[in-house]
Amino acid sequence: MASIFNARTLVSPHFIEPENIVTMAQASGFMQDLGGSALRVVLDQITKFVYQNRIDLRTSIATQQASANALPSATITGDFVQTAAYLFRTRNEYSELDVAEAAEWNVPLPEAYRLAARQGIFLGLRNANLYGVNAGNNEGLLNTPNSTAVTLPPDSFGNATVRTYDNGQMAIWLLSQIQALLQRMYMLGAATRVVIVGPQRVIGQLQMQNIVQTTSYQRPGAGTATTAQVVEKIAAEFGIEVEWAYDDTLIGQGSGSTDALLMVVPEAVVPKMPGVNTNVFGTLQPTTAHMTAQYADMAAPMEITTPIPEGVDVVSMLRATSGWAPRGQAVVVMSLPY
Repeated sequence: MASIFNARTLVSPHFIEPENIVTMAQASGFMQDLGGSALRVVLDQITKFVYQNRIDLRTSIATQQASANALPSATITGDFVQTAAYLFRTRNEYSELDVAEAAEWNVPLPEAYRLAARQGIFLGLRNANLYGVNAGNNEGLLNTPNSTAVTLPPDSFGNATVRTYDNGQMAIWLLSQIQALLQRMYMLGAATRVVIVGPQRVIGQLQMQNIVQTTSYQRPGAGTATTAQVVEKIAAEFGIEVEWAYDDTLIGQGSGSTDALLMVVPEAVVPKMPGVNTNVFGTLQPTTAHMTAQYADMAAPMEITTPIPEGVDVVSMLRATSGWAPRGQAVVVMSLPY
């Protein structure tokens, strides 16, 4: 990685503004789609695969007035799933001359290189989270096996794009996807968190522009609330927290080059009832609370500084998996034509 701080000719007298104009990139909200909204830091530096046990129950009972001589029994089966771990690395080399030349431009070069290396690795983590390092191995949340894929249908007026869709009907459609998602997981009625990750132009439209129209039948929030606000308020009344996160790399990643919205339930809530609980086996411990995860060996990249002739070599590295959802029911990929 080069540092290019050329000599320049300035008119004197002059004033140089000490604060620089720095290139900005989108601060992706992809981490919100993970259980605990953070990397799961449990790996070591040489981990190659992550395995997780899966315990399945099939049980039978005898129901009769007379005492049976032969009784059925439960079958408990152990299985496991796996995902690969990868090493993300980058390096920077610089000398005292490079540091001095950068200082003429009011740039602390060691810190600039350090932040640049971190940004590169963090961008790699984002891509691995959403799309996987090796998509062919079903890596990345968008490639989750047994996940649900849906496409926005036309509204009752025949509109089929985010910009033209009826705002109230869009809210109802999104709520129907949340209902179907929680219904598949038997989590309706439980306090839970649902995260929707998508491009700014889609979620921004839902949050800032789509005021729900007033109709002959008064819709909740009509005339004052946007599509996103209606979704949040109605879901909150039933203990469901809806979070929105932005990532513009999802533009064109849906079916037929439409925009993709990723809807996930990051944390598990074990459905249960007081007294007689038909999901009592689900309380068996230990049980994971992470429906989605991205494993790593540390929370931030390790930096290894080595002297080289006339300078230093700094290697930044971090080992992590792709985004992983062992329970595909927790993931919905929605395709919305913009």
